[in-house]
Amino acid sequence: MKQTFSLKEKIKLIMVLIIPILITQLGMFSMVLFTTIMSGRYNASDLAGVAIGSAIWNPVFTGLSGILLAVSPIAAQRFGEKREKEVSSVVSHGVYLGLFIGIIVVLIGSIVIKPILDYMNLHPSVENTAYDYLIGLSFGIVPLFLFNVLRSFIYALGKTRVVMVILIVALPVNLFFNYCLIFGNWGFPELGGAGGGYATSFTYWFILGMTLFIIKTKEPFSSFIAFSDFKRFSLKESTEILKIGVPMGLSIFFETSMFAVVTVLISKFTITTIAAYQTALNIVSFLYMIPISISMALTVLVGYEVGAKRFKDARTYSWLGINLAIIIALVTGLIVVLFRNEVAGLYSNEAAVIHLTGTFLIYALFFQISDAIQATALAALRGYKDVNIAFIMTLIAYWLICLPVGYILAHYTKLGAPGYWIGLTIGLLAAGIGLSSRLIFIQKRKFTESQANI
Repeated sequence: MKQTFSLKEKIKLIMVLIIPILITQLGMFSMVLFTTIMSGRYNASDLAGVAIGSAIWNPVFTGLSGILLAVSPIAAQRFGEKREKEVSSVVSHGVYLGLFIGIIVVLIGSIVIKPILDYMNLHPSVENTAYDYLIGLSFGIVPLFLFNVLRSFIYALGKTRVVMVILIVALPVNLFFNYCLIFGNWGFPELGGAGGGYATSFTYWFILGMTLFIIKTKEPFSSFIAFSDFKRFSLKESTEILKIGVPMGLSIFFETSMFAVVTVLISKFTITTIAAYQTALNIVSFLYMIPISISMALTVLVGYEVGAKRFKDARTYSWLGINLAIIIALVTGLIVVLFRNEVAGLYSNEAAVIHLTGTFLIYALFFQISDAIQATALAALRGYKDVNIAFIMTLIAYWLICLPVGYILAHYTKLGAPGYWIGLTIGLLAAGIGLSSRLIFIQKRKFTESQANI
């Protein structure tokens, strides 16, 4: 990470960070994509089961991972403040929290997964696939959480290409196990969609091993990590991560759980509707990797500049990232709308699924733009460590706007299931407007404070 002095240098640095993060995010999403596409090729019932399993798992994972991702802005501010020696302790306490959270999730999941699926009153084949998929996935929870802590540390250093290489190397491993375990090839058991859960877990262990090896043996990572720090535990330092991380995690949880609830509500429709909605969601989620990558870079860059008390530079980075996300969302949204049936055909051979997926994707353009605004504005606020008000805003937008509007449109108009998609778009736009307003307020306050200290 380094200081920049011109707009050209800032654009160059943000792109240097974003591109490897984007490839990394696309790599991680590809694991879900491989499972989804192969499950769809196996049969529609397994695709629906994976959709339900993912809908249950994603809010838990993203919400709790959001807590651990607090390591990134905290470490970035430490680097900006020239307090590099304290970074090792931040990482070690993040690892302890990741280990603790991962074990708790596995224990609770073993108790509640079956009752949740039973309550949903799914088709037996769909329920069995969802249950087996989640069981397979549970073996990779702990390594996934630990990897996210270590990734946050690497990103805080600005060395985003390292994680990119790790994910690129891991993708063939994931593809191999998906191919073998879903279809029963090369002597492996034929598990259908559930095999994707086990394949993903194997890959997470592989990724964690590579990351640990690089941090321990390669510079500059090894010089910042003192493994003696892992022998002590401080409640104070853990509390700092939790104070920033819990609101971050809750914000992410409320967004992902909103999508999960919509998936559950749509599960009351036909298997074709579930499969189509999951396909459409996978397509826009794939494209969402672009603004989320910009967001990760923004959190680090803004946090670094705020730590160095260069508030003007922090503001510039914030709006560069937001504008970039909007432009890209506009372009990708138009492409998806124009070629919606062709894209849907990559996921399914069934004409009914393809047609309904195309109907969902008509609204993708507005959805993409709204999501891009809220994601990047939220990320910039994290760089300022301003997370509590953002959490309240997301709670209101997602649960008091998205879901009620979507439910009304889906059940009290002729729109049907696509009404949920419109509700999601309206809620995300409300979140984007609120978070952008909060960002402007924080930037003005920081500028005023810096002028007063001159």
